[in-house]
Amino acid sequence: MSLPRLLDDLAVNTVEWTARQIRKRVPYSPSNQFLEGPYAPVREERTETALRVTGNIPPELNGLYARIGPNPMQVENPAAYHWFTGDGMVHGIRLQDGKALDYRNRWVGTRAVNRKLGRPTIDGSGPFDVVNTNIIGHGGRLWALVEGGPTPAELDSELNTVKRGLFDSGLHKGYSAHPHRDPVTGDLHAICYSVAAPNRIHHVVTNSQCQITHITPIPVSHGPMVHDCAITASKVVVMDFPVTLTPLDFLKGSPFPYRWNEKHGARVGLLPKQGDASQMRWFEVEPCYVFHTGNAVDRADGGIVMDVVVHDRVFGNSAQDLGQSPVTLERWTLDPQRRDVQRQLLNDRQQEFPRYDERRTGQDYRYLYTVGFDTTTPSPQPLFRHDLHTGTVQEHHYGQHGLSGEVVFVPRNANSAEEDGWLLSYVYDLEKERSDLVILNAQDVGGEPQAIVHLPVRVPLGFHGNWIADGAMN
Repeated sequence: MSLPRLLDDLAVNTVEWTARQIRKRVPYSPSNQFLEGPYAPVREERTETALRVTGNIPPELNGLYARIGPNPMQVENPAAYHWFTGDGMVHGIRLQDGKALDYRNRWVGTRAVNRKLGRPTIDGSGPFDVVNTNIIGHGGRLWALVEGGPTPAELDSELNTVKRGLFDSGLHKGYSAHPHRDPVTGDLHAICYSVAAPNRIHHVVTNSQCQITHITPIPVSHGPMVHDCAITASKVVVMDFPVTLTPLDFLKGSPFPYRWNEKHGARVGLLPKQGDASQMRWFEVEPCYVFHTGNAVDRADGGIVMDVVVHDRVFGNSAQDLGQSPVTLERWTLDPQRRDVQRQLLNDRQQEFPRYDERRTGQDYRYLYTVGFDTTTPSPQPLFRHDLHTGTVQEHHYGQHGLSGEVVFVPRNANSAEEDGWLLSYVYDLEKERSDLVILNAQDVGGEPQAIVHLPVRVPLGFHGNWIADGAMN
């Protein structure tokens, strides 16, 4: 065995041993809300080809709808489990010519997963290695993503993991769960952080050929958790909020060593897309946390306007303290004269996972889509369609027992109007304990679904997904 492989195995074994010691000190509890009901993991990989459909699948939808989320293979002590840290599983439905060809689910092939499944280790995986947060098509390939240090995973057309690494850079470094594609250049922009380097974050640019073309280190303090960013036509929006690394929890092997930090201020930074840290402009904002952004647009005075979902406070009492505080949809204006953030309330309903027509990234846009959000008591939640020009909100309700995950907008074609397309999401039936793919007409959000693909399996509530059109993957 080579020395690097030996050191890697030693690191993995040390991490696993430390985690076992922590679990021994955590009082055993047989229950955890993120292991039950709509969050409960499924136990096997499946491929299903006989899929029943209600309604008519639009023939323009030719491609793969993929979504990822945590699906732990085994949990020794539910009390020690954190939702953000479960082994990643990808779920995908392939649509073509008005038909649902197949559904399949696959675990992302990290070292721990492959070891448990008896599969070969893939170079580039290592300790603290979970990939479970987003899945995108880029450079003609499919990539599963996570933040905090682990490398992206490349998947094949059947969702099997074939490669680990920072795209085609040859680097085995961590990335972000939320890159944003510039629709003009095709570049991906991401703000990346790592538990191993708490004093800096990085702006990373990846071109359409999966090559890293620009990396900018940005000094920070306390090790902030930077889940998302945004881009305008000229800038990258960097968020530095008071959820930071807790060193003692990290050294103890906590699966999620981040907490609310009263000593860490909240600020939003603007960085030119090809700039360096000396060109950063920071804008102070009241303490809060933003997991997810909508779109962001340049202002003529050098500031920006950005739509965000704002949590008053998260992870204050414990690592499980999520969804206990108010969550609002807001419009933030960064004023270069005042050097602060002016906050405008758009909607005070509990909601999350903002999505929009990403052809409009960095440009003026009108429609933003979110879903109701309540992790404390899983219950049916609506889809919200926000008309940002008129201030009106339309809702779609997925039935008496339907609970939708994040909704993805797919345009009818490259040149169609902003609202001309479909909204896709997996919807969990709380009574039947199974899932459907629901396709809505974006121009008739309150109406009946255009089509429903009925699955004979459950898709647990998870995180993010995307539509990958045919031709976008080799």
